[in-house]
Amino acid sequence: MKSPPIWTEDQFGLERATAEEHFREGRHTEPLEVYLELFDSYHGVVEEVMEETVDLTKLDDSALAILSDDRKREVFRYLTGPPVSEDDLKVLMKAKSLAPVRLKADPELLARVVSFMRDWHDRRRFPWVNDTWTPTEHDQKAAVLATTALLAMRRVETLRRSSGRQMQEERVQLQLTKAGYTKVPTRRIKTLGDAPKQGEFCRESHLGDRKADFVIGLHDGRTMALECKVSNSSTNSVKRLNNDAAVKAEHWIKDFGTTQVVPGAVLTGVYALTNLSTAQSRGLAVFWGHNLQQLTDWIDATKS
Repeated sequence: MKSPPIWTEDQFGLERATAEEHFREGRHTEPLEVYLELFDSYHGVVEEVMEETVDLTKLDDSALAILSDDRKREVFRYLTGPPVSEDDLKVLMKAKSLAPVRLKADPELLARVVSFMRDWHDRRRFPWVNDTWTPTEHDQKAAVLATTALLAMRRVETLRRSSGRQMQEERVQLQLTKAGYTKVPTRRIKTLGDAPKQGEFCRESHLGDRKADFVIGLHDGRTMALECKVSNSSTNSVKRLNNDAAVKAEHWIKDFGTTQVVPGAVLTGVYALTNLSTAQSRGLAVFWGHNLQQLTDWIDATKS
């Protein structure tokens, strides 16, 4: 089985210096980088929604399929002007739930959602819907770009109000999906049979009695438990790395064994060299937030 990277003290020294520099630069540039990544991530989904609804003129035919897909459902809520939140949409529809199974069982509720979206669509982005004229290719591209930018901007605004750790988690998810891994629902994993399958991942899930930020199905049948850690000082790194991530690693190894589970952490920020070496010696695989490609390259390498 493919072992995760093992860092020498010299390599740790180089990587921690790079991490610190990226952390300093990231205070100014990360929101822009995340915005661009989110824009690229949303762009294709918006195009799919527009194609499946024939530029919003055939909402009835495709609404259930769109509302049953998490990412397309999010795009659907951003077709109105202004966008509507999930909670507000439930209030407006006088419904306790708008889950796909509920919409499928209640065609009248689904029809109300479609009617709301048709009545309150953004008339500046989609002027042809009410006037029933055929948009040009330029009109289509402009609507897609505007909707994509709105989605990406709103997500960045949310992340800015959040901690750096949540920003890091968003980037890890983007890296995994970009590499072809499929997000599956959060779950409680009592045995490894409950874990995501090969090529899948879930977020914020309990593996045994400890929560992991990501649980990933490796290609060789093992399960990876991945933590995201951001430290703003060497002193703080003891808490983030040794007293949290490394402790979880020891628990997962004890509960499931080294041949079944790979505990890991993606690190961003400032870390003391001794803390890095100690965490690695306790069974924690170390990856770096400034080089997430290395993470997915290693996961891909478990195919062999």
